[in-house]
Amino acid sequence: MAKQELLKVDGLKQHFPIKGGLLGRTVNHVKAVDGISFEVYEGETVSIVGESGCGKSTTGRAILRLEDPTEGTVHFEGEDITTLSSKEMRSRRKDLQIIFQDPYASINPRQTVSDILTEAMDIQNSVPRNKRRARVLELLQIVGLNEQQADRYPHEFSGGQRQRIGIARALAVDPKLIICDEAVSALDVSIQAQVLNLLEELQEDFNLTYLFISHDLGVVRHISDRVIVMYLGKIVEIGERNEIFDSPKHPYTQALLSAIPVPDPTYEKQHISLKGDVPSPIDPPTGCRFHTRCPFAQDKCKEVEPELKSYEMMEESHQAACHFVKEITEGELKPRDFSEKPIIV
Repeated sequence: MAKQELLKVDGLKQHFPIKGGLLGRTVNHVKAVDGISFEVYEGETVSIVGESGCGKSTTGRAILRLEDPTEGTVHFEGEDITTLSSKEMRSRRKDLQIIFQDPYASINPRQTVSDILTEAMDIQNSVPRNKRRARVLELLQIVGLNEQQADRYPHEFSGGQRQRIGIARALAVDPKLIICDEAVSALDVSIQAQVLNLLEELQEDFNLTYLFISHDLGVVRHISDRVIVMYLGKIVEIGERNEIFDSPKHPYTQALLSAIPVPDPTYEKQHISLKGDVPSPIDPPTGCRFHTRCPFAQDKCKEVEPELKSYEMMEESHQAACHFVKEITEGELKPRDFSEKPIIV
């Protein structure tokens, strides 16, 4: 049976204006997300990974229209939600929810847990008023909290418990897609495991679909079906989880994966060090945006932007944006030496 497409992002751009001068005119733009396309199918978990500033969280916010996209379309269940009015989007948003990174900042400290969960039901009118209290108690039980905690305030909970409240709030309106924006990065490792297991259980019980945004590749490997790798507002590689982790094709993905710590002191792992810092998204490099740091970069990389597609020796579901996938994979192209000491200014 073919998988049903739930979300389709096509040519999505999110540029933020930079104001300057006496009149406060727009002098430039921060190109946070600069033309990305991908699909998410029902019941799967797609993760977006990359360094800080690559556009991961901005992508999630643009899909939900917390920030209106500059360009591109976002089709949810076949409907282009970028064309909806604010009122239409508000009623549609019950199907698209988000779990924020910081469980301390994303919950109103002046509201009880019951108020927090009831507020979501009230805005969407998803549960009859006389049944909302019962629904609150049911949600707390689902996410592993006690019914007695319904009338407590957020400061009475630990970080992991607050994130469970955030998950319960997202579930309160019976969504189809949940965007998890660094949902476990602020938690201790032991609590991370509990929350991840909870998310997996909820996905199975309620047929949820996740867009999981994270910089933690260990977490991504555990929870994902497919992985999208972003660099400086662009997708550089996309594929099934095992294709990405076992056979990465883009040099940036290879460098990211080489940085994952291995809990075995006897295991020798080659670490790929990248030269320099991430360029500014205000004025990104021409051609391939990674060429300024790539150990395999050639003249072509500086001039021609590579297409995101499947190359030789790759599955059809596995795509990368690199001109020299074949040469790098077969060892025909040797990395440049970045070992010389940097000049300190």
